[in-house]
Amino acid sequence: MAWRFPTQLATTPGNLHHHHDAKISWCRTLAPDHVLLNSASSISTTTGSCTRPLVRCTARAGVGAVNLAPGTPVRPTSILVVGATGTLGRQIVRRALDEGYDVRCLVRPRPAPADFLRDWGAIVVNADLSKPETIPATLVGVHTVIDCATGRPEEPIRKVDWEGKVALIQCAKAMGIQKFVFFSIHNCDKHPEVPLMEIKYCTEKFLQDSGINHIIIRACGFMQGIIGQYAVPILEEKSVWGTDAPTRIAYMDTQDIARLTFIALRNENVSGKLLTFAGPRAWTTQEVITLCERFAGQEANITTVPVSVLRVTRQLTRLFEWTNDVADRLAFSEVLSSDTVFSVPMNETYSILGVDAKDIITLEKYLQEYFTNILKKLKDLKAQSKQSDIYF
Repeated sequence: MAWRFPTQLATTPGNLHHHHDAKISWCRTLAPDHVLLNSASSISTTTGSCTRPLVRCTARAGVGAVNLAPGTPVRPTSILVVGATGTLGRQIVRRALDEGYDVRCLVRPRPAPADFLRDWGAIVVNADLSKPETIPATLVGVHTVIDCATGRPEEPIRKVDWEGKVALIQCAKAMGIQKFVFFSIHNCDKHPEVPLMEIKYCTEKFLQDSGINHIIIRACGFMQGIIGQYAVPILEEKSVWGTDAPTRIAYMDTQDIARLTFIALRNENVSGKLLTFAGPRAWTTQEVITLCERFAGQEANITTVPVSVLRVTRQLTRLFEWTNDVADRLAFSEVLSSDTVFSVPMNETYSILGVDAKDIITLEKYLQEYFTNILKKLKDLKAQSKQSDIYF
């Protein structure tokens, strides 16, 4: 089958052409060159100056992709999950399959195939957001795209989280995708100094201006992330890293996020809206560690990193071109370690979705279940080990 790309749709990385009404600009004062992305040139350097180390972008009007619909009707239950192997993505896949959706997962070619997705019953298709020409084939026969992908830590943030997402939205528009769900970050519009958060906000605007029927969901934090960051190190008697800042995060179980996502997807009154999903309560790092200590039955070895150290490290890494991306991620860490509350009241959202707040798992219950299960497994393994000991 031959594919016809709309003339405005990029087919090579770093060559994103937009409609003349769409303006997207980048500006970093501490980078060797200032990068400008606009309607006149896809990516070009300029000697202009900015007043602060900032990534700026605005998006207006259409995305500039030719909508090829109408075409062959597709089933409303056919969805494509982007970022399906991630913490949230895999829960989206599981929930979709449990609810009877036909699930296709966009996965980058990798040495270790995502066999667990196939075992669950999903179809895995190989594509790479950094290579736009690989995207259209994954969208054939798809009704809804759910994008919960974020670039890997070793990758430049802009490559996947901006250029790749723009290409994905353009392809979705061109191929007549009926719904697009995009996962973003709470408060991303309030921190333009943080590249990842600014890119998320820019992508929100780009999607809103595309004309695609969409839902934007901003998440505050995942409970699953606490396991690797705090729970496991405490059990293994390793150092737990934290900061001295009173940041509060309303963590939510990704299973609850997935459940609410599909409730929203089926609710026509939610189309075009921006929702924020937050857990029942916002917690400081110290409060989370204390919870883990209580359920683990042992104290944590806490190593505290002052926020001032993060700030200094961020500025130092920006002095070198090859550490720019490290600085970008440190900027995000700095926000997470500042005097900020990542939470919102959920009463209105629960009302819109018809959800009872009592059905949302609390962090206490989530951690209690985790430690109960893991400690039982450790106890069983210890018992089996004793039974298999051979004494001479």
